[in-house]
Amino acid sequence: MSRIITLSVKNANDMDAYVARPWGNGPFPAVMLFQEAYGVNNHIRKLADKIAGEGYLVVAPELFHRTAPAGFEAPYGDFAVVMPHYQAMTTELIIDDVQATYDWLAAQDNVRKNKIGCVGFCLGGRVAFIANSAVPLAGSISFYGGGTHMVADLASKLHGPQLMFWGGKDQHIKPEHVQTVVDALKAAGKDYINVEISYADHAFFCDERPSYHPQAALEAWGMTKAFFKNKLAL
Repeated sequence: MSRIITLSVKNANDMDAYVARPWGNGPFPAVMLFQEAYGVNNHIRKLADKIAGEGYLVVAPELFHRTAPAGFEAPYGDFAVVMPHYQAMTTELIIDDVQATYDWLAAQDNVRKNKIGCVGFCLGGRVAFIANSAVPLAGSISFYGGGTHMVADLASKLHGPQLMFWGGKDQHIKPEHVQTVVDALKAAGKDYINVEISYADHAFFCDERPSYHPQAALEAWGMTKAFFKNKLAL
């Protein structure tokens, strides 16, 4: 079951979000799902439904609500279209969006308040890392989070364990970027899992992009389900 909701965000216009709900009455663990740079598109909506099918209430906020119309989507590969919206997303604004999404979930009667986590892809991977530092999550997953190294100083504020996936063939995220994040987590004494899939490229999880790698995606999905089960469902 899915629907669109509208969330109030501090000092900003309202933010639409796609909600996917599992069958049953709950209470359910919950997952915030953070988009790639191309919007809350068909891939993200399908993924929200897939996660909901595992028993989680999922909400995917439209992070570009300040600069793009509701329902904004851009074709994969046309980064020039998304660049103005992508560049407008500061850490402070991301935290406001995360807080609004988290507050909505925490206010739902059918959500287990201490079992809220998140997962994000590309831009959303960085957002997931920031979210883990901003609100009390039980676990967070970042898929090839570009720019995460630039917010690695937030590592000391992380609430829940952090799982990270990277593609070994990713030309957008350099090994030194990954190492910066890992070093910050180690220095902060935080629980984390760092996974490099050597044969995968950037965006290997998205079956609508040329870089999709079915085997890597299946393996990462298996770890994602296990992580969420351990941190959110038990």
